[in-house]
Amino acid sequence: MADASYTTPAGDYDTQLGDYFALLKPRVMSLVVFTALVGLLSAPVSVHPVIAFASILFVAIGAGASGALNMWWDADIDGVMQRTARRPIPSGRVPAGEALSLGLALSGLSVMMLGLSANLLAAGLLAFTIFFYAVVYSMWLKRSTPQNIVIGGAAGAFPPVIGWVIATGSFSIEAWLMFALIFMWTPPHFWALALFMKSDYNDADVPMLTVTHGRRTTRVHIIVYTVLLALLAVGTGFTAIGGPLYLATAVVLNILFLKGAVDIWRRDEAQSEADSYKVEKRFFRLSLWYLFAHFGVILIEAMLRPYGLAGW
Repeated sequence: MADASYTTPAGDYDTQLGDYFALLKPRVMSLVVFTALVGLLSAPVSVHPVIAFASILFVAIGAGASGALNMWWDADIDGVMQRTARRPIPSGRVPAGEALSLGLALSGLSVMMLGLSANLLAAGLLAFTIFFYAVVYSMWLKRSTPQNIVIGGAAGAFPPVIGWVIATGSFSIEAWLMFALIFMWTPPHFWALALFMKSDYNDADVPMLTVTHGRRTTRVHIIVYTVLLALLAVGTGFTAIGGPLYLATAVVLNILFLKGAVDIWRRDEAQSEADSYKVEKRFFRLSLWYLFAHFGVILIEAMLRPYGLAGW
């Protein structure tokens, strides 16, 4: 871990199965599974259901492996952040060494099995994604630059590309458009979280933008990225993975998302923190639905397209 002086809190390690599952970051894993599945099913190549199921399962295991490695490395800062203090390692429910062993074992298993069930390109991309999240983001970017979540967001954006590659064995502009949607969505999503959890990042000495440049600058960055995201999201409606249903949904969602970003940007810093938290939490919650809805409609368009009921 980054802090060599950190040791797992003393305890009897009465570890339950649920504690090991928590190491895998199941909520993050569910988003990875969903976006990878959309990438797979929206590709113009059909995949046998058994192969599709096995491949997505191994992608999920790879995502869980990344989560376990991240929790192992970040255990020292997780212990001082209110949002993460009850995670399995800092709370003393799982020894750090076991988390590392689990993460490494699942990483190898997921990559090897994806190569066998799908293709080597998909397996290689999964391996790179695990490496990017565990090493490039967690070990390097997170504690060294306020652009941590911008560059590191690529790790969370690869799953739909992996899904597409599972089906086709190659890359395409459509896969990278789905990548770009997640990549551009990540900064405003996490900066909103950082705004109402600012003390956590201060306490942990993590150079989040709110800590290094202040709340005002963070608010400006949120609206800039939201405008760029809206242009990308609506523009995607005119591509091969879009269509009238996607376009209508994207227009409505991005109007709401832009309004939320403007509300954050216009907020008077003299207002009470309680008032600011309402605005920022509302935007953060909307961001969760935002991504789910966009990928959900991409999936619906893909399912209806063979029947001539979607697409342009």
